[in-house]
Amino acid sequence: MQSLNNILKRATGEHWSTGHFNISNLEQLKGIVAAAKNLSSPLLIGLSEGERGFFGPRQAVEIIKVFEEETDLPIFVNPDHSKTVESAKAAFDAGFNSIHIDLSKESFEDNIKGTKEVVDYVKSKNPDISVEGELGYLRGESKIQKEIIEIKPEDLTKPEQAAEFVKKTGIDRFSGAYGNIHGIAANEPKIDIGRIAAIRKILPKNVSLVLHGGSGITDEEMKQAILAGIANVHISTEIRVAYIEALRKAVNATDEAALYKIMPAVVEAVQQKVEEKLKLFGSVNKI
Repeated sequence: MQSLNNILKRATGEHWSTGHFNISNLEQLKGIVAAAKNLSSPLLIGLSEGERGFFGPRQAVEIIKVFEEETDLPIFVNPDHSKTVESAKAAFDAGFNSIHIDLSKESFEDNIKGTKEVVDYVKSKNPDISVEGELGYLRGESKIQKEIIEIKPEDLTKPEQAAEFVKKTGIDRFSGAYGNIHGIAANEPKIDIGRIAAIRKILPKNVSLVLHGGSGITDEEMKQAILAGIANVHISTEIRVAYIEALRKAVNATDEAALYKIMPAVVEAVQQKVEEKLKLFGSVNKI
């Protein structure tokens, strides 16, 4: 299997992006994998700390291995937004083959220190594992939010700080704040494409750019962000919404109690949403 870093390097050079989709149960996973298989796309599966707590980190790793073996897809399982050094290390020890440490709410110095500790820990055991760090403040939550979310200038990542952060931590993937938010707000996020391009220009070529909070971003801005250098886009809320809307419709349409008869429509809804995103990202037929 190709390494994640090599796939991301290719995506950067060819101006397309890999997709990262969050799961908390088997139905979501089945729909996401089916989409990637149908479109021959590399795939990142993410589990937040809450999702890991529900699904089980080792359980997720082992189940995803089965899907990888059966589909021959390059699938990477990532501990999305590990908020502590200990959480990131535990995910690696559980078998995650991609790592995300998010200390962006800490001071710049503490963020560097903790992120570097995770990088050193992971690389000492497996130097091929791709490690992501994060700098800048992303507002919002991974849900539909009725309020308007205002992005403040100080939230956004400064290119010079990004370069220093990457140099001092040794990360493979850099996640910044470019006007993106978590979840779907009452207002559409306004992505600072110029900032993405400036950060892409100042960072080493072997470091890939990640865009979190991909749900709610317009298709046109997403395309521009990818052209500016984004090589990995995270989608969570739109997956959750597709899932829950299909589930409500399926349950309300029948008195059936056998879940295996109800859930195929839910899996299909997730698959359709993921296929839509993979086509937008340009990752079709990239394996």
